[in-house]
Amino acid sequence: MRFTQSATSGPFILIAVLFMILPRIAAQEVTTDEKFQMHRGVARQEVIQRTLNPYSGEHASGIDTSTLTGTVMCGYQGWFACPDDGSGRGWYHWRKGRRFEPGACTIDLWPDVSELDEDERFATSFVLKDGSPAEVFSSLNPKTVDRHFRWMKEYGIDGAFVQRFGAEVHDTMGLYHFNTVLANARAGANRHGRAWAVMYDLSGLGNGQTQVVIDDWKMLVDHIAVGRDANDKAYLRHNGKPVVAVWGIGFNDGRRYTLDECAQLVDFLANDPNYGGNTVMIGVPTFWRTLTRDTVGDAKLHEIVKAAHIVSPWMVGRYGTVDDVERFARDVWGPDLAWCSENGKEYLPVVFPGFSWHNMNRRSPLGQIPRQGGRFLWKQYNELRKVGATMVYQAMFDEVDEATAIFKCTNNPPVGESNFLDYEGLPTDHYLWLTGQGRRLIRNELQPTEVLPQRIEQP
Repeated sequence: MRFTQSATSGPFILIAVLFMILPRIAAQEVTTDEKFQMHRGVARQEVIQRTLNPYSGEHASGIDTSTLTGTVMCGYQGWFACPDDGSGRGWYHWRKGRRFEPGACTIDLWPDVSELDEDERFATSFVLKDGSPAEVFSSLNPKTVDRHFRWMKEYGIDGAFVQRFGAEVHDTMGLYHFNTVLANARAGANRHGRAWAVMYDLSGLGNGQTQVVIDDWKMLVDHIAVGRDANDKAYLRHNGKPVVAVWGIGFNDGRRYTLDECAQLVDFLANDPNYGGNTVMIGVPTFWRTLTRDTVGDAKLHEIVKAAHIVSPWMVGRYGTVDDVERFARDVWGPDLAWCSENGKEYLPVVFPGFSWHNMNRRSPLGQIPRQGGRFLWKQYNELRKVGATMVYQAMFDEVDEATAIFKCTNNPPVGESNFLDYEGLPTDHYLWLTGQGRRLIRNELQPTEVLPQRIEQP
C-alpha cells in the first residue's frame, strides 16, 4: 500500500525574513528576491508569487523528452524537510508523530549523505557507530535535488515523476514545500538533460476534493505554463502532448473521493479547452483489469482507463519473491499488456527493489520483502522485457519510508533504539546502477538473463 501523509489542519502563514543573498546557480532554486521562512498566517497568494516563476535557467541536451517509450522514470517524493530549511515543517517525513530521535522515526533506510556539501546536511540526534551525529537532507535544498538529477544522468535513468500531493497543496505550507521541490526538480532536469513531469497523488483527499487538483493544475499552467513553456525543454511529452499523471484511482482502501470525480478529473486534464490537451497517465490498483482484490470492483474504472492514455498499476508489496515475479508476469503483466493493446492504451508497469516499513509499523518485520542484492529488482525487469513492456516506472527514487529507494543509501546507519536496513555491503550506488541496466534491458540493449549484469566500472 502506497504511503502518503495528509497535510495537517489549521492556518499557516508566510513571513519574509531577509538574509544575505547567497551565491546561487542560475535558476537552481525558487526565483525569489530573498530567502524566507514559512510560519503560520500569511496569504496563499504570496506563496504563489514567490514560488512560481517561468523557467529561465540553463538546459543541457540529454534524453529524448518527447516520448515515454524506452524510458525508465522514477517516482520522486520530494517530501523530506528539516528544521531551518525554510519550510517551517521541522523533521517532516522523517519523524514519527512529533519526534525524530532514536526510537521514533518513519524511515527504514538511511540516506548516504557523504557526497553532500555541508549546507546540504542536517545533523540529527541519531548517532553513528563512531559516535558522530547521523545526518539527513532536505528536499527543499536546490543543491540536493540538483545532485539527485545528476545521479540520474550519471547512471542512465531518464528522469522523474515529481509527486504533488492533493492533500498538501491546498494548504499554504504544503504549497510552499511542493512548489519549491517542483522548481528545484525542473531546474535539475533541465541542467542534466533528464525528463520530469507532474504526478498528482490523490491520497488523503475527501469526497468532492479532487477539485483541489483541478485548481492546482490551472495554477501551474497560469503561472509557469507547465508542459507548455518553450524554455522548459525537460518537461516530458508523449504522443505530442505534455504528460500529467494522477495516482490513486479505483483503490478499495477507504478513499472518500469517488470514481465519478476521478472521471471528471481525467476528462479535464485530457480535454479542457484551456488546460487540457495532455497525455494523461493514471495510477490504478494492481488488479484493475479483473476488478478484484485491491479495486473497488466497479466497471466504471475501466471507463476511466479508456478515457486516459496510459495505465500504470501499483505493484509495491504485491509480490515478494522471484517466483512471485514470474507468476505475475504470466498472470498479470502479460494479460494487462494484451488488454491495453486491444483498447489502444499504453502500459507503464511499476517495479520496486524491496520493501520495509518496520519503523513506521512496528508489527511489520524489518526487510519484509528482501532485496536479495538486486536479484529481486532485476527479475522484474527481466520478466517485463520478456512480456514486451516498453516503458517502466521505477518505485521510488527517494522513498526511504517504505525502503523502496534506489538512490544512495548508507551501509553505516545509526545505532540505537531504531533499526535500519543497509545495502548489504554493496556499493551505495548499486541500485542506481542496476536501474540504469534495467533501462538498457527494456531498450533491447541487453539480453534477458537471470544473472545480474557484471559491473565493469563506476560511472
